[in-house]
Amino acid sequence: MRKADQWIQVSSNPGGDNNSITFYTFRAIAVSAMKQEMEATAEAIASELQSSGRMALYGINFATNSAVITPESDKVLSEIVTLLKNQPDWKITVEGHTDNIGVKSANQLLSQKRAEAVVAWLSTHGVDRSRLAAAGFGDTKPVQENSTEDGRFKNRRVELVKR
Repeated sequence: MRKADQWIQVSSNPGGDNNSITFYTFRAIAVSAMKQEMEATAEAIASELQSSGRMALYGINFATNSAVITPESDKVLSEIVTLLKNQPDWKITVEGHTDNIGVKSANQLLSQKRAEAVVAWLSTHGVDRSRLAAAGFGDTKPVQENSTEDGRFKNRRVELVKR
């Protein structure tokens, strides 16, 4: 399994008596993408929804192959609750998206169940269920190529869409 690009440099230096010994130096450098993190505050989400009508949220995580929301997602989800309490007229569709790894029909179902799990979480934390809808799109709307881990990460997302 490939985890990252890697550069290797090998250099040789003659040494010892009459250059009879050669010393080798190896350097290996793993290349990783720069990570950009954006604070998903109620204000930032509202601003993006107001300007573009949608926002991808990468702070909502699920157990692998599951629609069970992990506890570290509570912060972002709480910001969505705050947003919707501050905007009582807004209605939101929660979209679930996956990468293209696995069976297409399973990804479709998983993305729908994940969107429904987010809607359920929001409604149990004070958001009127009538303001929320869930839609799963599986791998049909990628935002990046699925050929890299970073691309697949970007495609595994929850999006909010103002309606």
